[in-house]
Amino acid sequence: FHGGPNSCGTVTSGGTESILMACKAYRDLAYDRGISYPEILAPVSAHAAFDKAAHYFGMKMVHIPLNAETMEVDVKAMKRAITRNTAMLVCSAPQFPHGIIDPIVEVAKLAVKCNIPFHVDACLGGFLIVFMEKAGFSLPPFDFRIKGVTSISADTHKYGYAPKGSSVVLYSDKKYRHYQFFVAPDWQGGIYASPAIAGSRAGGIIAACWATMMYKGEDGYVQATKKVVFTMKFIESRLRKINGIFVFGQPQVSVVAIGSKVFDVFRLSNAMNDKGWKLNTLQFPSSIHICLTLLHTKPGVAEQFVKDVEASVAEIMKNPKAKTTGLGAIYGMAQTIPDRSMVSEISRGFLDYLYSTDIPAADKTHTNGLMDHH
Repeated sequence: FHGGPNSCGTVTSGGTESILMACKAYRDLAYDRGISYPEILAPVSAHAAFDKAAHYFGMKMVHIPLNAETMEVDVKAMKRAITRNTAMLVCSAPQFPHGIIDPIVEVAKLAVKCNIPFHVDACLGGFLIVFMEKAGFSLPPFDFRIKGVTSISADTHKYGYAPKGSSVVLYSDKKYRHYQFFVAPDWQGGIYASPAIAGSRAGGIIAACWATMMYKGEDGYVQATKKVVFTMKFIESRLRKINGIFVFGQPQVSVVAIGSKVFDVFRLSNAMNDKGWKLNTLQFPSSIHICLTLLHTKPGVAEQFVKDVEASVAEIMKNPKAKTTGLGAIYGMAQTIPDRSMVSEISRGFLDYLYSTDIPAADKTHTNGLMDHH
């Protein structure tokens, strides 16, 4: 990421914690600067972890709209949103929904001009974009080469191929990381100091991450990047030729998002699910995407995906106005509910259910697999 001699970072448990730590650092820096109500300026496409950070740390989230054609953050809108309370600016490289890299160079100019910390979230594709140049693909600058970029998050457990539970948050200067730390000097148990959210951490995961990176080496990452990005470009180019759907923006890394102006795209999601493809469903606007991994680069996989999309779209286009059924209908309905608190409440109920320890009625007569003869 082209950090200088003062660059530094912290290993975290995942992308969410990496993002939380950057937001916490900039909140505390804002407090030092006399800002009582710090604000995060982030694109609507930025990861929900920024909203989570705002909720946890008492910050205000200011969502910046996207350019409807490119799906990049609207830089002019971000400029207009900057106030004396702005604690940090955010861009993605790339963002999760559509795989688009925001105009980082332009936003960095705003950050320098207004003296505001600027975080680049590369959690999803960080360990692809850093190797793309050596893999033969050109990208605009996105890292510490750009004056104004003060922190970057990148997940080692995604395209770093490390075990789940590892990520890094990087800073251009140690002065920013200083604000990330927490210290309780007066605890009866002794001086308590921790670099990130967790107190105790699993050293095994960190060691496994290091071992993975040593095993793959730079050449291994370059070759993996070449395969993933080449496959993405192949799928993107083929999808653009299919009548009835379109590709969002100009994806550059590993995600291709699909929409339709002719039919409910969630019907395509249902059809592809029936063919064994598990695609991510997106909202505002309705869309689906495929996030490519090394599994998709195996011979024939990408070609089969395109064939299945072609066949599914051809079938849908026979009756494009037909109603959506199944899970697709649920996803479509959820984003039309005007009272978003209802969606939140239903989601909380689902999480409660996951943690339920109630024994189903059919199992209450059994103890350790034996019939209860009381």
